Amino acid sequence: MRILITGAGGFVGSYAARQLLADGHELALLLRPRSNPWRIRDVLLRTQVIAGDMQRLSNVRREIKAFRPETVVHCAWQGVGNGARNDAAQDTNIVAALELVNIAARAGARNWIGIGSQAEYGPCSKRITEDFPTRPMTRYGQAKLATCREADKLCEELGVRFAWLRLFSTYGPGDDPTWLIPYLAGILLRGERPVVTAGEQFWDYIYISDVATAIARVVEREEARGVFNLGSGATATIRSIIEQVGALIDPRLPIGFGEAPYRPDQVMHLEADISRLAALGWRPQVELHEGLAMAVAWYRQQASQTLAA
Repeated sequence: MRILITGAGGFVGSYAARQLLADGHELALLLRPRSNPWRIRDVLLRTQVIAGDMQRLSNVRREIKAFRPETVVHCAWQGVGNGARNDAAQDTNIVAALELVNIAARAGARNWIGIGSQAEYGPCSKRITEDFPTRPMTRYGQAKLATCREADKLCEELGVRFAWLRLFSTYGPGDDPTWLIPYLAGILLRGERPVVTAGEQFWDYIYISDVATAIARVVEREEARGVFNLGSGATATIRSIIEQVGALIDPRLPIGFGEAPYRPDQVMHLEADISRLAALGWRPQVELHEGLAMAVAWYRQQASQTLAA
């Protein structure tokens, strides 16, 4: 299958690209000209690279048409970091995604898979099914939800299969260093004392390779349509996750639990019901303790390479 992936240089997109390549698909990757594709540098020669920006898709319309994608996997998003979650620029993602649907459909695509977010749900206190009320608390969550709804409508009008994966918390090698697990690992590897909340939140963390296999399963199954929760289907307290990371790095290092306040919009329970994905024959394979061990080993290796440089 010929698959166009946006955001392939990012955390989720890079793992999706590797998995789809391993499954024998032909890939074109939309990459920003000035981005650093360090996560996928070794696989670029096995793909077609389209140098372009989601905000200027008209500039690469011809290249997309020439590739003739059968499927689009849309991972790109502007403003993923916590500091940009309420920026007005979040709305530009909606327009860009809809333009991508139009361009891809005209180029022959019949499948469009987008990566959504748990942020579309907003506050909750129990396991979340896909029909759970959506009450996003941030402009990021609002923009993701609007993209889901409008892209779904547009795909239906154009005769394109639409699937939307609402992603819960991810982790693993190559993650953005500002997110909890890599940030915590970086502090502890420097022998410093992290200041954190009490860690009473129950969150659903899924290892990144399991995310990639779920995306591949949805790509390959024609019956996979609509919204799917993409998580591990289990929760752990943030405190227990932090304690596991600390034990893997140095159990003697102190951790400042309760010294950081919760955010005003703090969600205390995030747990995905993954029944819809499981019905496609997919299940996460990496247990939390295994994934944390692999992630910490990678962070330790990166830290050692930095010191040696």
